[in-house]
Amino acid sequence: MNQKTLIIGAGGVASVAAHKCAQNGEIFPEFMIASRTKSKCDAIKADIEKRLGNNLKSVITTAKVNADNVDELVALINSYKPAIVMHLALPYQDLTIMEACIKTGVAYLDTANYEPLDTAKFEYKHQWALDGEFKKAGITGILGSGFDPGVTGVWTAYALKHHFSEIHYIDILDCNGGDHGYPFATNFNPEINIREVSSKGRYWENGKWIETAPMEIHRQRHFEEVGEKDMYLLYHEELESIVKHIPHLKRIRFFMTFGQSYLTHLKCLENVGMTSIEPVNFNGVDIVPIQFLAKVLPDPSTLGPRTKGKTHIGVVFQGLGKDGKPKKYYLYNICDHEECYKEVGSQAISYTTGVPAMIGASMFLKGLWNKPGVWNVEQFDPDPFMEMLNKWGLPWHEDFEPELVN
Repeated sequence: MNQKTLIIGAGGVASVAAHKCAQNGEIFPEFMIASRTKSKCDAIKADIEKRLGNNLKSVITTAKVNADNVDELVALINSYKPAIVMHLALPYQDLTIMEACIKTGVAYLDTANYEPLDTAKFEYKHQWALDGEFKKAGITGILGSGFDPGVTGVWTAYALKHHFSEIHYIDILDCNGGDHGYPFATNFNPEINIREVSSKGRYWENGKWIETAPMEIHRQRHFEEVGEKDMYLLYHEELESIVKHIPHLKRIRFFMTFGQSYLTHLKCLENVGMTSIEPVNFNGVDIVPIQFLAKVLPDPSTLGPRTKGKTHIGVVFQGLGKDGKPKKYYLYNICDHEECYKEVGSQAISYTTGVPAMIGASMFLKGLWNKPGVWNVEQFDPDPFMEMLNKWGLPWHEDFEPELVN
């Protein structure tokens, strides 16, 4: 069976995924890393070879490709002939890479939903619309195989399979307790991060979507091994897919923690127009303020050696247990920034996304998550994915008496 894998992207998440693929040479005997800047791919390959030495069992190659160009993507895919393409670059490129996969008959996986460049909008409709073409081509499309989205969806499927007859309430809690020492920096792509945080909040309750002002809803919570943190309601794309695929839901929300320094700087940048996605003319050249800002902020891939502390990401479930009685349940993971850097040269934000990307591709290559069409991760059997989380660096924990979010 063909087990070649093509990784598109050379940022923090792609680097982690490539390291984990190389550690798992039995499933990933051959893979290619490709991006617009080939030198970044070469650097990832060199770091893997240095870390694994004689234990490296995978054959790794690199290539240059413009992921915005369907013809270039098709040529590379036809040349390398992978079984699956792991798209770990920018969400703006989801549709071009999916189109290339349709044209070449190759499976597709990503970690984030498509976003138009000119609209800060997070929705799956563009990718779900390709379901028929994926079925016609006989290929699998796996959407959102990161942590959130990704693991959070798998956890939801797991909770429903093993603990609940009906899930009524879900709260996804994303806490980063890490400190990188900068007054203001983002832990993943600055443009994506700022667009996400500065957009209006949204949650689903009693059959309809409720919109809030950015950061309007605020709660405090104590996170194990991190401490007391302020968390804010955001909209996140897995809410849309979980609402669609999990019956009996009455409410689902997403919260993320932020420190006061981050919020103060972000507000200032918003006030002076630096987070805008509308082009402005500067000395005869059109520039997008948020893209310029992303260039002057610290590169997230450089934060690893300076970040200390832990992440704590969990999902609180409430509903009816298998016995029909009210039940609450919490699944969570705690990840250490310094341990991640020691292992793969990355901070925990990239690690918690890159590891599930590798696991999702493993599910396909093992034939466990392999059916024509476009699917979100919660539509597959969660058990083998859950087993691999424990084995490959993201062990999960359970709490049957969790604190609820009011």
